[in-house]
Amino acid sequence: MAKATPATRALDRLGIPYSLHAYAYDPEAPRIGLQAAEALGVGPDRVLKTLMAAVDGKPVCLLVASDQEVSMKRVAAAFGGKAAAMLKVPDAERLTGYHVGGISPLGQKKAVPTLVDAGSLAPEGEIREEVYVNGGGRGLQIRIRPDDLLRALGARTAALI
Repeated sequence: MAKATPATRALDRLGIPYSLHAYAYDPEAPRIGLQAAEALGVGPDRVLKTLMAAVDGKPVCLLVASDQEVSMKRVAAAFGGKAAAMLKVPDAERLTGYHVGGISPLGQKKAVPTLVDAGSLAPEGEIREEVYVNGGGRGLQIRIRPDDLLRALGARTAALI
């Protein structure tokens, strides 16, 4: 399957290996990440959802297992801020260049500081071999090794749940 998106082009430029996985996107699904995991036949803890938020008014990107919810207090603290809130849909889409349901942490229009939930990469101390992140389109996931993902994003990990 050859589907180039800004996310795949970013990985290609860096020479980072990945694989693409398409699935039937359901726009009516109440939780997109959970629907992606089910469609791909993998645990929801292996599919990382991309969340766009603001800490003290500055945009940030968060990745967390699709079956988890972030703590805004932890997000603010992890970025050294006082308050955190989710971005509104139009703001997230304008900032990233992607549509909700297809927002990838990779290849965003404007790079922002990014954190990946530490527990989502190493639940109960078990290091994940690979995770899935949005590939830059609805119904498209990228399978990638966590260390490669962190390197591609220039991201670090923190406890966000």
